Amino acid sequence: MLFKPLLGTDLSGKVGGLVASHNAGGAYFRAATIPTNPNTTFQQAVRNAFAQLSSLWVDTLTQTQRDEWELYAANVPLTNRIGEQHNVSGLNMYVRSNTPRLQTGIARVDDGPPVFDLGGYSAPTLSGWSEATQTGDINFSVSAFSDPWANEVGGFMLGFISRPQNPGVKFFRGPYRVQVTVTGDPVPPVSPSTFGSPFPITAGQRLFGRAVTMRADGRLSADSFFTTLVGA
Repeated sequence: MLFKPLLGTDLSGKVGGLVASHNAGGAYFRAATIPTNPNTTFQQAVRNAFAQLSSLWVDTLTQTQRDEWELYAANVPLTNRIGEQHNVSGLNMYVRSNTPRLQTGIARVDDGPPVFDLGGYSAPTLSGWSEATQTGDINFSVSAFSDPWANEVGGFMLGFISRPQNPGVKFFRGPYRVQVTVTGDPVPPVSPSTFGSPFPITAGQRLFGRAVTMRADGRLSADSFFTTLVGA
């Protein structure tokens, strides 16, 4: 359980039959439920990636490479569920950075990043999602200043999409399905990128999106989240 010990500040975790969390609207409590574990093909792929990368860390990476990831992890804190920064191990950072690569067939990066940040980018948006076409757009920036991923060989943006939700739903935690890979290049990609929904969508439903960017040196950005309504 994560919490701040002062009354009235952010809480996250389970207490008895209640789960404390927060979103853009502020802190809230909800009834605890037992999550299902359908063990889908996509979940298995993520678990297999974790196992593969953990094995590579021990059996394949050199000590120099492990030291590089430890140094990167020590210099680049991550943000937890209640907005506080914390540091993870080099192994955890190596697995974090490379799991999306294995999911999408992109070559892993074994050398630790020499630049100590997560890699900034402009948050994309969703638009044009249609029941008639079962497709929609992800809109992104290709500014060389704010979005260097789009302007380098080995840079990528991954777009994830949720299952369709009722229009009144304002918060979606997951799972998301990775559905589009936008590839960077010195001649940057053209926005928007159109892609199909992995789920049947109907006008009026709400979709939630998630995106991350990957840099050529192995940096994986923080997540960005966005939402849209499906049109006719």
